[in-house]
Amino acid sequence: MAEGEALEIVAGGTRSALGRPVDAPHRLDMSGLSGVLSYEPEELVLTVRPGTPLAEVEALLASRKQHLAFEPPCIDGLREKDVGTGQGTIGGVVATGFSGPRRPKAGAVRDHVLGIAAVSGRGETFVGGGKVVKNVTGYDIPKLMTGSHGTLAVFTEITLKVLPAPEETRTLLIEGMSSSQAVRAMTEVLQTAADASGACHLPQDLVLEGKPDDVSVTAFRLEGVRPSVEFRLARLHDLLAAAGPQRMLEGEASVAFWRGVRDVTPLSGDANRTLWRLSVPPAQGAEVLERIEKRIPRSRAMLDWGGGLIWLEPAAAADVSSSLACEEKIRGAIQEGHAMLVRAPADVRRTVNVFHPQPPALAALSNRVDLQFDPKLVLNPGRMYSGI
Repeated sequence: MAEGEALEIVAGGTRSALGRPVDAPHRLDMSGLSGVLSYEPEELVLTVRPGTPLAEVEALLASRKQHLAFEPPCIDGLREKDVGTGQGTIGGVVATGFSGPRRPKAGAVRDHVLGIAAVSGRGETFVGGGKVVKNVTGYDIPKLMTGSHGTLAVFTEITLKVLPAPEETRTLLIEGMSSSQAVRAMTEVLQTAADASGACHLPQDLVLEGKPDDVSVTAFRLEGVRPSVEFRLARLHDLLAAAGPQRMLEGEASVAFWRGVRDVTPLSGDANRTLWRLSVPPAQGAEVLERIEKRIPRSRAMLDWGGGLIWLEPAAAADVSSSLACEEKIRGAIQEGHAMLVRAPADVRRTVNVFHPQPPALAALSNRVDLQFDPKLVLNPGRMYSGI
């Protein structure tokens, strides 16, 4: 840092191909900065070093019947060859800020980060937040750092809020709905006392464990103590009785289904196609998909977050010219929200806007914030936006 030479920040490497390629002469490997510093199950607080493997954290929490409620995804194809250890880490989870299917109910990653300790691009150590759930000390630096992709600072400690794991999980599948019908049903269910912790729609051409072949499914997950789940499930059965044929997934079958939704498994099989992540108002999810289908026919997509999250695999080659054309069509189909290119070859990620372009005023603000923490742009330069 003293010489002003750029660093690429890595740990497990499972998200090293997420964002624009980083051209840096040096690589800072954080995988050795690993381990649990403190865990207070009664207080629902966990403090770890950033290189701690996600699997290790999840196993520790499971031993006390707790979990990370935001369900961090593990998406195939986001790891560059020979980068990192191949194990997802807590630092990577917080730096990228991706949340799973429970996000509408439990909140995003940033809502579970209580505190951080880090080193800025100036080489200065600093802390933000604290180690208690009710934390109101100073500016909310942890939220700023979450999802910054290592461009503002390097984590040295992360404190997370954890929650009790559900005693019971069941999933109700409704067969045969169109995307527009599914969005209306998901919107209705999420506004009721059913308290669904997941609502997604998979069209008939996508394959996933627990999903019937050759038919679309709209899935609703109910979690909690058994009497409550059974009561809410009976109400949900009645509410959706006329929507289509129903199936039930229980226990491990339900868990496996939502693990596949979390990890975008139905769209992970073809490395020659790009993957986009679109965040839109939930009620507009089906409309956005219809507009994209008109612009890019034969694309494949799935809806999560009740319609607010679209995972899209355009029917186009993963080359620069095709991806540029897809970007224009995808962003043109979104009236509100944003789109992010999640999976693509390095030459495509170097050319296409990986993150949604910011309005000039917001871009200027982001640049000023970045320069406050990293004035010489030594940390993951260009990872999010060119020149930043």
